[in-house]
Formats: sequence, structure tokens, C-alpha cells
Amino acid sequence: MKLVVTANGANLDAPVSPVFGRCPTYVLVDTETMTFEALENPSIATPSGAGIQAAQFVIERGAQAVVAGSVGPNAFNVFQAANVPVYLFSGGTVRQAVEAYKTGALESNAGANVQAGMGMGQGMGAGQGMGMGRGMGMGRGMGMGRGMGRGMGMGRGMSRGMGMGAVPPTPPPASEGSTDPAVSSEKEIASLKDMASDLQVQLAQVMERLNQLEKGE
Repeated sequence: MKLVVTANGANLDAPVSPVFGRCPTYVLVDTETMTFEALENPSIATPSGAGIQAAQFVIERGAQAVVAGSVGPNAFNVFQAANVPVYLFSGGTVRQAVEAYKTGALESNAGANVQAGMGMGQGMGAGQGMGMGRGMGMGRGMGMGRGMGRGMGMGRGMSRGMGMGAVPPTPPPASEGSTDPAVSSEKEIASLKDMASDLQVQLAQVMERLNQLEKGE
């Protein structure tokens, strides 16, 4: 089985990248022999359509399955059309992701788990660092770190949502902005889904950074 794992490095001990379309490297691993090939992402700086191009790229290189921290709808649709299953894994290394796949610990993802464009800025260098200068903490409530991923994965978007260690903001009341209960309920459901999606990405990035710190990187 040829398994592609998104990575922030070029070997089996590199941490798994929390994003797919704009991760720095795809590690193509033969799950039987554990031999691997590190493929630099040619779409990392693409202004738009990075997920689609990246998905096509790894499929052309022989990927039969994909493991990533998150996958957007555009990339997922490409994999679905090519019958390439997608598995989610975060907070570990490429080697650990492969082992989890081999032992059946990973379940095939039924759909995209982040919105399109959530990986903007990932892997573009460490210039923005941890975003410390723009306000770690409670932020402005709704937003939940949209635009996260500058530099090492914890970039400027952190200041717009919840900071490191902050309590997630409370969603707006169902009645806010509408007197129709059905309309208000739909808006609140959509808002909560967005928040849950953003939290998944943020958790993946936090776990990745913790892993880097524990290794002294």
C-alpha cells in the first residue's frame, strides 16, 4: 500500500502537518517495507486551488490512501472521485501515523473536516511565529482563529479567536438577529459547525507544536 502522509519534514520522524493543501511535504510510504519518498508540495504557494492541485499531485505519484491532520472540501472531492480514502491523524509523527493506519486505528473520513482555504499560510516559513504580538487570549469571540496557520501553525489568526489556553467563546443566543425560531436555529447550527471545524484545526496545530517543543525543536 502506498500511503501519503502530510508532514512538516522529509522523513518518518517528521510531525504530521495539520493541513493538506499547503503542507510543506508529502511523505509517500510503502506500508509493507516502510521505505519512503519525500515529495515537496509544488502547490504550497499557489494563490488558489492548492487543495485540488495537491490532491492531483499525490494521486499521480501513486498514493492509494492519504493521512492528514485535516482535509478541505476541494481536495476531498478529488480523492473521492479517485477512490482514494482519507484518514485523519494529528499530534504525532509520520511513522506513528503509518503504524496507526496499519493497525486499523484510523477510520476513513466521510467528508472534508475543514472549510476551503483554512490552510492559507501553512508551511510558508516561521516568520509569524506563535502570533504573540497580536494578542493571545480571549480575542473577539466569534471567529475562532480563522486564518490560522501563519508560520509554525499558530499564527496571526489566533488573536481573532481564542488564544492559547483560552476558553472557547460562547455562541450567540439563538434569537439574536431574527424573530423566526427556525431561521435562528439554522444560523446557530451553522455557527456551531464552523466553530467545531476551527477547533479541530486549532487542536491539531497545538498538538503539533507541543510535539515540536517536547523534541526541543
